[in-house]
Amino acid sequence: MAKYELIQTPLKDLLLLKPRVFPDERGYFFEVHAERDIRALGIETPFVQDNLSRSKRGVLRGLHFQTKCPQAKFVGVVRGAIFDVAVDLRRGSPTYGKWHAEVLSDENHAFFYLPIGFAHGFLTLSEVADVFYKCSDYYCPEGEGGIVWNDPLLSIKWPIEVKPIVSAKDQALLPLAEFESPFIYQPEIKLGSAPKENEE
Repeated sequence: MAKYELIQTPLKDLLLLKPRVFPDERGYFFEVHAERDIRALGIETPFVQDNLSRSKRGVLRGLHFQTKCPQAKFVGVVRGAIFDVAVDLRRGSPTYGKWHAEVLSDENHAFFYLPIGFAHGFLTLSEVADVFYKCSDYYCPEGEGGIVWNDPLLSIKWPIEVKPIVSAKDQALLPLAEFESPFIYQPEIKLGSAPKENEE
């Protein structure tokens, strides 16, 4: 039986994964990331760094990316819930400048896979949210970049009831219209095309 249910979002190569969960009277168990099974889905991205952040309700982080040492990301929630957003910044992509969001939580156990060329951000919906993400390259301060969260061109429908808590650094990010993307659209995922175990 498949370890993950894979859902293609409206943005090409941006994927939602739902693992097979084994609940019992003690709680539950599931595999967060099993490289063999992820590769079997067609995702062959190697990950080299794992990050964990904690945010309180109303904190909005993003929209982030790295232009130097660009990163693909595998994002999930250990505790709480977030409104997780990805924006396609790949030049030549049919969905360039479009966004898609999913609620990721410790109840639905869903994960986002964001290829290189997507900006990422989230809004904390719960009292506290612990978010982890695997990255395909290391943190590179000189490559940091981002698009401002409330860019009217993007018009992201954040589920905000009160003014979000946004860092001064994130408030100063560029709007999309002033960003010259270095990312080029190169479809990198062929779903289900990875070789099966023991195949050459």
